[in-house]
Amino acid sequence: MAALIVLGSGAPTSASGAASAGVAAPTAGCGKAPTLTSGTYTIQSGGKNRSFILKVPDGYDRNRPYRLIFGFHWLGGSSTDVSTGRTVETGTWAYYGLQRLANNSAIFVAPQGLNNGWANSGGEDVTFTDDMMRRIEGDLCVDTTQRFALGFSYGAAMSYSLACSRATVFRAVAVQSGGLLSGCSGGNQPIAYLGVHGLRDNVLGISGGRSLRDRFVRNNGCTAQNPPEPAQGSLQHRVTTYAGCSAGHPVAWAAFDEGHIAAPQDGAPGDSGSRTWLPGEVWRFFSQFRSA
Repeated sequence: MAALIVLGSGAPTSASGAASAGVAAPTAGCGKAPTLTSGTYTIQSGGKNRSFILKVPDGYDRNRPYRLIFGFHWLGGSSTDVSTGRTVETGTWAYYGLQRLANNSAIFVAPQGLNNGWANSGGEDVTFTDDMMRRIEGDLCVDTTQRFALGFSYGAAMSYSLACSRATVFRAVAVQSGGLLSGCSGGNQPIAYLGVHGLRDNVLGISGGRSLRDRFVRNNGCTAQNPPEPAQGSLQHRVTTYAGCSAGHPVAWAAFDEGHIAAPQDGAPGDSGSRTWLPGEVWRFFSQFRSA
Protein backbone atom coordinates (compact mmCIF):
# COMPACT_ATOMS: atom_id res chain seq x y z
CA MET A 1 0.00 0.00 0.00
CA ALA A 2 1.29 3.44 -0.87
CA ALA A 3 0.25 6.82 0.47
CA LEU A 4 1.39 10.43 0.14
CA ILE A 5 1.58 12.36 3.38
CA VAL A 6 2.70 15.99 3.71
CA LEU A 7 4.54 16.84 6.93
CA GLY A 8 6.30 19.76 8.53
CA SER A 9 9.86 19.70 9.80
CA GLY A 10 11.41 19.64 13.23
CA ALA A 11 11.59 17.15 16.10
CA PRO A 12 8.43 15.35 17.23
CA THR A 13 6.52 17.50 19.70
CA SER A 14 5.88 14.50 21.94
CA ALA A 15 9.54 13.59 22.16
CA SER A 16 11.03 16.09 24.56
CA GLY A 17 12.67 14.15 27.36
CA ALA A 18 10.40 11.17 26.79
CA ALA A 19 13.06 8.59 26.03
CA SER A 20 14.75 8.82 29.41
CA ALA A 21 11.65 9.27 31.54
CA GLY A 22 11.02 5.57 32.23
CA VAL A 23 7.28 6.16 32.56
CA ALA A 24 5.10 4.97 29.67
CA ALA A 25 4.23 8.01 27.55
CA PRO A 26 1.61 7.09 24.94
CA THR A 27 1.28 9.01 21.69
CA ALA A 28 -1.70 10.81 20.16
CA GLY A 29 -2.38 7.69 18.10
CA CYS A 30 -3.31 5.65 21.17
CA GLY A 31 -7.02 4.87 21.24
CA LYS A 32 -7.55 5.84 17.59
CA ALA A 33 -8.77 3.57 14.84
CA PRO A 34 -5.56 3.48 12.77
CA THR A 35 -5.31 4.48 9.14
CA LEU A 36 -1.75 3.14 8.82
CA THR A 37 -1.28 -0.55 8.14
CA SER A 38 1.76 -2.56 7.11
CA GLY A 39 3.03 -1.28 3.77
CA THR A 40 5.08 1.33 1.95
CA TYR A 41 4.46 5.04 2.48
CA THR A 42 5.75 8.21 0.84
CA ILE A 43 6.01 11.52 2.68
CA GLN A 44 7.30 14.97 1.95
CA SER A 45 10.34 15.81 4.07
CA GLY A 46 12.64 18.73 3.48
CA GLY A 47 10.96 19.36 0.13
CA LYS A 48 11.70 15.84 -1.15
CA ASN A 49 9.64 12.70 -1.56
CA ARG A 50 10.89 10.17 0.98
CA SER A 51 9.61 6.65 1.59
CA PHE A 52 9.57 4.03 4.33
CA ILE A 53 8.17 0.56 4.90
CA LEU A 54 6.03 0.06 7.99
CA LYS A 55 5.36 -3.24 9.79
CA VAL A 56 2.45 -3.04 12.23
CA PRO A 57 2.20 -5.94 14.72
CA ASP A 58 -0.29 -8.71 14.01
CA GLY A 59 -3.35 -8.20 16.19
CA TYR A 60 -2.48 -4.53 16.71
CA ASP A 61 -4.17 -3.15 19.85
CA ARG A 62 -4.95 0.57 19.58
CA ASN A 63 -4.78 0.92 23.37
CA ARG A 64 -1.37 -0.72 23.84
CA PRO A 65 1.73 1.51 23.57
CA TYR A 66 4.26 -0.39 21.42
CA ARG A 67 8.00 -0.14 20.98
CA LEU A 68 9.03 1.72 17.81
CA ILE A 69 12.13 0.38 16.06
CA PHE A 70 13.84 1.96 13.05
CA GLY A 71 16.10 -0.27 10.94
CA PHE A 72 18.40 1.68 8.59
CA HIS A 73 19.90 -0.07 5.53
CA TRP A 74 23.54 -0.13 4.44
CA LEU A 75 25.10 1.67 1.45
CA GLY A 76 23.49 0.28 -1.68
CA GLY A 77 20.84 -1.51 0.36
CA SER A 78 17.18 -0.65 0.53
CA SER A 79 14.21 -0.50 2.83
CA THR A 80 12.96 -3.70 1.20
CA ASP A 81 16.22 -5.45 2.06
CA VAL A 82 15.74 -4.54 5.72
CA SER A 83 12.01 -5.31 5.87
CA THR A 84 12.36 -8.75 4.27
CA GLY A 85 15.86 -9.80 5.37
CA ARG A 86 16.32 -11.16 1.85
CA THR A 87 20.03 -10.37 1.53
CA VAL A 88 20.85 -12.82 4.34
CA GLU A 89 17.80 -15.01 4.95
CA THR A 90 14.28 -13.98 3.97
CA GLY A 91 11.93 -13.70 6.92
CA THR A 92 14.36 -14.88 9.57
CA TRP A 93 16.54 -11.78 9.19
CA ALA A 94 13.72 -9.25 8.66
CA TYR A 95 14.56 -5.97 10.41
CA TYR A 96 18.04 -7.32 11.25
CA GLY A 97 16.46 -10.41 12.82
CA LEU A 98 14.48 -8.45 15.40
CA GLN A 99 10.99 -8.84 13.94
CA ARG A 100 10.75 -12.53 14.87
CA LEU A 101 12.22 -11.90 18.33
CA ALA A 102 9.82 -9.03 19.05
CA ASN A 103 6.82 -11.37 18.83
CA ASN A 104 4.46 -8.55 17.81
CA SER A 105 5.59 -6.25 20.62
CA ALA A 106 7.02 -3.58 18.31
CA ILE A 107 6.19 -1.42 15.32
CA PHE A 108 9.03 -1.61 12.80
CA VAL A 109 10.11 1.01 10.28
CA ALA A 110 12.53 0.54 7.37
CA PRO A 111 13.35 3.98 5.90
CA GLN A 112 14.74 4.42 2.39
CA GLY A 113 17.89 6.52 2.08
CA LEU A 114 18.58 8.96 -0.73
CA ASN A 115 20.88 7.32 -3.30
CA ASN A 116 20.62 4.23 -1.09
CA GLY A 117 22.71 5.86 1.62
CA TRP A 118 22.55 8.17 4.62
CA ALA A 119 24.73 11.18 3.83
CA ASN A 120 22.40 13.25 6.06
CA SER A 121 23.33 16.45 4.20
CA GLY A 122 22.30 19.42 6.27
CA GLY A 123 20.69 17.03 8.73
CA GLU A 124 18.02 16.04 6.20
CA ASP A 125 17.94 12.38 7.23
CA VAL A 126 17.50 13.28 10.89
CA THR A 127 14.61 15.53 9.82
CA PHE A 128 13.21 12.65 7.77
CA THR A 129 13.30 10.49 10.90
CA ASP A 130 11.48 13.21 12.86
CA ASP A 131 8.84 13.40 10.15
CA MET A 132 8.32 9.63 9.99
CA MET A 133 8.00 9.51 13.74
CA ARG A 134 5.45 12.29 13.81
CA ARG A 135 3.30 10.61 11.16
CA ILE A 136 3.46 7.17 12.76
CA GLU A 137 2.88 8.34 16.32
CA GLY A 138 -0.04 10.52 15.30
CA ASP A 139 -1.83 7.44 14.00
CA LEU A 140 -0.49 4.46 15.95
CA CYS A 141 -0.02 3.80 19.66
CA VAL A 142 3.68 4.12 20.54
CA ASP A 143 5.42 4.30 23.90
CA THR A 144 7.67 7.34 23.49
CA THR A 145 10.07 5.95 26.11
CA GLN A 146 10.65 2.91 23.88
CA ARG A 147 12.04 4.23 20.60
CA PHE A 148 15.09 2.45 19.14
CA ALA A 149 17.35 2.66 16.08
CA LEU A 150 19.80 0.22 14.56
CA GLY A 151 21.59 -0.43 11.33
CA PHE A 152 24.61 -1.98 9.64
CA SER A 153 27.46 0.00 8.04
CA TYR A 154 25.93 3.22 6.62
CA GLY A 155 22.76 2.35 8.55
CA ALA A 156 24.88 2.13 11.69
CA ALA A 157 26.31 5.56 10.92
CA MET A 158 22.76 6.92 10.67
CA SER A 159 21.83 5.31 13.97
CA TYR A 160 24.92 6.90 15.51
CA SER A 161 23.89 10.29 14.13
CA LEU A 162 20.53 9.89 15.88
CA ALA A 163 22.31 8.97 19.12
CA CYS A 164 24.17 12.26 18.84
CA SER A 165 21.28 14.51 17.86
CA ARG A 166 18.22 12.77 19.33
CA ALA A 167 19.50 11.31 22.59
CA THR A 168 16.36 12.45 24.43
CA VAL A 169 14.08 11.04 21.73
CA PHE A 170 15.51 7.51 21.35
CA ARG A 171 15.94 5.13 24.27
CA ALA A 172 18.84 3.19 22.77
CA VAL A 173 20.75 2.52 19.57
CA ALA A 174 22.68 -0.44 18.17
CA VAL A 175 25.56 0.58 15.92
CA GLN A 176 26.68 -2.44 13.87
CA SER A 177 30.01 -2.02 12.03
CA GLY A 178 29.57 1.72 11.68
CA GLY A 179 31.67 4.81 11.10
CA LEU A 180 31.31 8.56 11.32
CA LEU A 181 29.57 8.92 7.94
CA SER A 182 26.26 10.63 8.76
CA GLY A 183 27.60 13.25 11.13
CA CYS A 184 27.19 13.79 14.86
CA SER A 185 25.31 16.98 15.60
CA GLY A 186 25.39 17.54 19.34
CA GLY A 187 26.77 14.30 20.68
CA ASN A 188 27.09 15.37 24.30
CA GLN A 189 24.07 13.72 25.94
CA PRO A 190 23.80 10.17 27.30
CA ILE A 191 21.89 7.42 25.53
CA ALA A 192 21.97 3.63 25.94
CA TYR A 193 24.50 2.39 23.37
CA LEU A 194 25.40 -1.01 21.93
CA GLY A 195 28.41 -1.05 19.63
CA VAL A 196 29.20 -4.06 17.43
CA HIS A 197 32.25 -4.47 15.19
CA GLY A 198 34.36 -7.07 13.42
CA LEU A 199 38.06 -7.33 14.26
CA ARG A 200 38.96 -7.81 10.60
CA ASP A 201 36.68 -5.15 9.12
CA ASN A 202 38.56 -3.66 6.16
CA VAL A 203 35.72 -1.32 5.10
CA LEU A 204 35.09 0.60 8.33
CA GLY A 205 37.89 -0.39 10.68
CA ILE A 206 37.23 -1.45 14.25
CA SER A 207 39.34 1.44 15.60
CA GLY A 208 36.66 3.78 14.29
CA GLY A 209 33.96 1.70 15.94
CA ARG A 210 35.82 1.92 19.23
CA SER A 211 35.99 5.71 18.90
CA LEU A 212 32.24 5.93 18.29
CA ARG A 213 31.64 3.78 21.36
CA ASP A 214 33.98 5.81 23.55
CA ARG A 215 32.02 9.01 22.98
CA PHE A 216 29.08 7.42 24.78
CA VAL A 217 31.28 5.76 27.37
CA ARG A 218 32.18 9.33 28.32
CA ASN A 219 28.69 10.80 27.89
CA ASN A 220 27.16 8.04 29.99
CA GLY A 221 29.70 8.36 32.78
CA CYS A 222 30.92 4.77 32.40
CA THR A 223 34.27 3.58 33.72
CA ALA A 224 36.73 3.70 30.82
CA GLN A 225 38.34 0.42 29.81
CA ASN A 226 39.70 -1.51 26.86
CA PRO A 227 37.16 -4.35 26.71
CA PRO A 228 38.51 -7.83 25.97
CA GLU A 229 38.02 -8.95 22.38
CA PRO A 230 38.22 -12.41 20.81
CA ALA A 231 41.42 -13.68 19.27
CA GLN A 232 41.84 -13.34 15.53
CA GLY A 233 41.14 -16.68 13.91
CA SER A 234 38.79 -17.78 16.68
CA LEU A 235 35.57 -16.99 14.77
CA GLN A 236 34.00 -16.12 18.12
CA HIS A 237 32.43 -13.02 19.62
CA ARG A 238 32.77 -11.39 23.00
CA VAL A 239 30.39 -8.96 24.69
CA THR A 240 31.38 -6.53 27.45
CA THR A 241 28.98 -4.41 29.48
CA TYR A 242 30.65 -1.33 30.91
CA ALA A 243 30.57 -0.59 34.63
CA GLY A 244 29.78 2.71 36.32
CA CYS A 245 27.37 4.07 33.66
CA SER A 246 24.70 6.53 34.73
CA ALA A 247 21.31 5.07 35.56
CA GLY A 248 19.44 3.98 32.46
CA HIS A 249 22.38 4.56 30.11
CA PRO A 250 24.29 1.27 29.75
CA VAL A 251 27.03 0.82 27.17
CA ALA A 252 27.87 -2.60 25.74
CA TRP A 253 30.51 -3.61 23.20
CA ALA A 254 30.35 -6.75 21.05
CA ALA A 255 33.51 -7.54 19.11
CA PHE A 256 33.61 -10.51 16.74
CA ASP A 257 36.32 -12.22 14.71
CA GLU A 258 35.19 -11.51 11.16
CA GLY A 259 35.13 -8.72 8.60
CA HIS A 260 32.51 -6.22 7.45
CA ILE A 261 29.46 -8.46 7.69
CA ALA A 262 25.97 -7.96 9.09
CA ALA A 263 25.01 -11.34 10.53
CA PRO A 264 28.15 -12.95 12.01
CA GLN A 265 28.04 -16.47 13.42
CA ASP A 266 30.32 -18.23 15.86
CA GLY A 267 32.48 -21.04 14.52
CA ALA A 268 31.98 -20.33 10.83
CA PRO A 269 32.73 -17.49 8.41
CA GLY A 270 30.16 -15.34 6.67
CA ASP A 271 26.58 -14.25 7.32
CA SER A 272 23.83 -16.52 8.61
CA GLY A 273 20.32 -15.33 9.40
CA SER A 274 19.49 -18.41 11.43
CA ARG A 275 22.82 -18.96 13.19
CA THR A 276 23.89 -15.40 13.92
CA TRP A 277 24.10 -14.44 17.59
CA LEU A 278 23.71 -10.73 16.87
CA PRO A 279 19.91 -10.25 16.81
CA GLY A 280 19.67 -11.93 20.20
CA GLU A 281 22.22 -9.55 21.67
CA VAL A 282 20.49 -6.50 20.19
CA TRP A 283 17.07 -7.65 21.35
CA ARG A 284 18.36 -8.29 24.89
CA PHE A 285 19.87 -4.83 24.95
CA PHE A 286 16.71 -3.12 23.71
CA SER A 287 14.20 -5.17 25.69
CA GLN A 288 15.91 -4.56 29.04
CA PHE A 289 14.21 -1.16 29.13
CA ARG A 290 10.75 -1.24 30.63
CA SER A 291 8.15 1.43 31.14
CA ALA A 292 6.23 1.83 34.36
